[in-house]
Amino acid sequence: MKPASLYCHWVRSAFLFLIRSGRSTIVLGLMVVAAVASLIFLSALAVGINDAMIRNSVGLFSGHIAASGLPSSLRSEDLTTKGTKYVLKRFYLRGGLFIGASDETIELIGVDPELERQAAAWARKIIKGRGLNNSGAEVLLSSTTSEKLGVDVGDSLNFSVTGSGTSLALKVVGIYRTGIPSLDLGVAFCSYDSLPFMPSTWSAAIFLDNNVKPETVVSHYQALFDKKYSFITWKDSMPDLVQLINLNYVSMTIVIVLVFGVVALGISCAFVVFIFKSLREYGIMKAMGVTSGEVAFLIVMEVVIINVISCITGMIMGVAVVAVFSGAGINLTSWTSHNQYFAVSGVVFPRMTSYSLVGPPATAIFFGLISAVWPALIVARKRAADILKAV
Repeated sequence: MKPASLYCHWVRSAFLFLIRSGRSTIVLGLMVVAAVASLIFLSALAVGINDAMIRNSVGLFSGHIAASGLPSSLRSEDLTTKGTKYVLKRFYLRGGLFIGASDETIELIGVDPELERQAAAWARKIIKGRGLNNSGAEVLLSSTTSEKLGVDVGDSLNFSVTGSGTSLALKVVGIYRTGIPSLDLGVAFCSYDSLPFMPSTWSAAIFLDNNVKPETVVSHYQALFDKKYSFITWKDSMPDLVQLINLNYVSMTIVIVLVFGVVALGISCAFVVFIFKSLREYGIMKAMGVTSGEVAFLIVMEVVIINVISCITGMIMGVAVVAVFSGAGINLTSWTSHNQYFAVSGVVFPRMTSYSLVGPPATAIFFGLISAVWPALIVARKRAADILKAV
């Protein structure tokens, strides 16, 4: 018999062995199916959590790309390119807010109120009063700043620009709270028209469309402006978030390896019991001239067939579960309400990636091959006479 035909013969024999031992095959297969389906969903959920943390962090205020020190001659339209959704123009003035004997040093940020409401979530975090209008000397304070100054909606206070001697009266029209210290401490917002004067430079917060890489847009800007201005992606400005995302992937990989390590051990032990149950048959095969290598190949193929069929079934089930939850999402607000990376929304949308789809099945097959080694060696090392004598 030719080698190819011989291999096909033993693969077919392995398949028939599994069919004959139907109940044992189903039990072993269900272990792998449940593990693969569960871990595909958990991996997709981990990816969805990473997406949610990025979406919350960049969507609150900073955007995917930030730039500062841009000259007044540069328009926000000049930064609009393929993949950009919003380009927010912001002016910063350092100064002090005064009311009576109370004062607070802040950074007054001049914004386009309507565009901020469309793009940035901070503008929708108002807990009292209303948002800014495009006209009028109005200011939006954080709850922390309003408490320190002892002011409320409707009160008027003065803002003095540091080093310029310029001051103006501003009316408090709203109070907001984001839960992020960098936005709730030492910051206030007003419209462009409320600024005492327009600074010579401005800052940009650039929001991108879904699935657009910020590095690609930054490369375009650098080529367009000949590296005259500095553009920083969220990965550069939030290294802690990058580390947390990488940690999630490492943790999920460890879980996958541990789960399939335990499943592989269970399959290996079950096959040892299964082999001892059918040990006489293997002994007869060896007495009829079947080599130890062929018997070992037969056992390995039984394990491989179970794992491959179970992995395919588990993948289908896992993908189906992810599809169900990816549309509606999973609301984790109760567990993320005090987490700065979920300041905008606690809803997570599981997302299927090559990592979540391929990782669990590939690990299952790898550990399945390892689990086949022990039972295969037990039979391969025993002589036919010893097997028959033992049974």
